Amino acid sequence: MTHRHTADLAVVADLNRVRIDVPAVLQRLVDQAGRGAYTSIGFPGAVDLDHSAVLARLGRRLWNNIGDPATDPGGVAHTKALERAVVAWVADTLAMPADDRWGYVTSGGTEGNLAALHAAHRRHPRAVVYHSTAAHYSIGKIVGIIGAPGVAVHARPDGEMDYAHLAAQIRRRRTRPAIVVATAGTTMTEAVDDTAEIGRVLATHDPGGYLHVDAALSGIPLALDGRLRLDPTSGIDSIAVSGHKFFGVPMPCGVVLIRARARENGGGGSTHGGHIAYTGTPDTTISGSRCGLAAALLWHAIATHGREGHRWRAAEARRLAAYAVDRLTAAGWPAWRHPHAFTVVFPTPPAPVREKWLLATDGDLSHLICMPGVTRGQIDAFVTDLTASRSAPPIPRPRARPTPAS
Repeated sequence: MTHRHTADLAVVADLNRVRIDVPAVLQRLVDQAGRGAYTSIGFPGAVDLDHSAVLARLGRRLWNNIGDPATDPGGVAHTKALERAVVAWVADTLAMPADDRWGYVTSGGTEGNLAALHAAHRRHPRAVVYHSTAAHYSIGKIVGIIGAPGVAVHARPDGEMDYAHLAAQIRRRRTRPAIVVATAGTTMTEAVDDTAEIGRVLATHDPGGYLHVDAALSGIPLALDGRLRLDPTSGIDSIAVSGHKFFGVPMPCGVVLIRARARENGGGGSTHGGHIAYTGTPDTTISGSRCGLAAALLWHAIATHGREGHRWRAAEARRLAAYAVDRLTAAGWPAWRHPHAFTVVFPTPPAPVREKWLLATDGDLSHLICMPGVTRGQIDAFVTDLTASRSAPPIPRPRARPTPAS
């Protein structure tokens, strides 16, 4: 989207105008998004699922899932039954014990991380939060919100956490409890931190520590493969996943899961809020009123495709990512990916290519993401434009070693 298009839209949408052509403004938004859809391959949002039936049926009224998901508020305009089904499906897919789980549908991965780290900080108020330099930018922000000290741990060139540096940082603060944030799918390379290795570090230096996993992109695909589990031996206390990425829900949302025992504070009391009389439900979630439509859309995505359907979607996305690596490499442009990943990493292309294709870029590193719905035709067109650019590709980066998914 160009700055001119942004300016034009701002003018016609000005609410202080005497007359506003509402249909025209909405159509401009649709057209604007449509123009960039084909070349938007740098950010993780699946585009293969059709959610229009849910929007058509439910889009004309407010669906307010206020308060704790386990209790139904007064009135009937909520989707908490669907929310509970979504939470149960995600927890079951992650092999999380039925008697040691709690969760809800959030506004996105950031709220999920906030809910989990808030619970961890309430349980361990003196704790230091450790996260890698490749962690999502929300983690540092959340550390500030909850008022905990934070320590950034080195990440290796492929994006995975440096566990030796983690151990050294925890040893330096051996008198403080440790909360560690692992990432399952880092933003630039989709690296997966080894939670078993982190668990070994915690067991050595802080047996009572807390382990949270930010699994916004990769959590569901890895869980479907059985490579990410929250069974009793995993040592993972909480996890946050996104709903608008792999499930392609047309609004930001997600799911957070926290072990029931991890929601108790150090004195044995509960970390969640009390009962609110006028809403008729406990105040246990970060947001009070929550979007019931998001829960319905997640439920629809799961119900219409099932576990096997989503496993197939993940496998197809990985096959396309492998194809993209082969095409880029054959074209003389070095590219690589982690074996589990939808994300393909390569040196940053010249400006003309970046102006046409919406890629994620961090300095000399860029990526595209082969989310479900991205096609071979898009990959071929991107490689054609890259090959036609007159700049020679930079010196290849070392190929990252495969990273285990715990």
